[in-house]
Amino acid sequence: MIGQPTPTTPIAKGPAADPRLRKAFDAFVGESLYGQMLKSMRATLDKPAYFNGGHAEDAFNQQLDQMLAQKLSSASAHKFTGPMFDLFNLRRQ
Repeated sequence: MIGQPTPTTPIAKGPAADPRLRKAFDAFVGESLYGQMLKSMRATLDKPAYFNGGHAEDAFNQQLDQMLAQKLSSASAHKFTGPMFDLFNLRRQ
């Protein structure tokens, strides 16, 4: 589409065009999305009758989900946060 911004051509100029802002935005949105997705996934799983790690396993799973959300976010959040970031920048100008 002609005239539509692409991920390589930012709309904003000045402080809103800061790449650190885009990286922080991608991390926040991506980790929020993937974190909620993993939390919902864990909620659908039942605890096994045997070999359950108890509170230690629950804490490990939370930390594992946090790390997975960070890795997924850094790998792919920029693909779906582009339009959201553009709208965010329009409000900042």
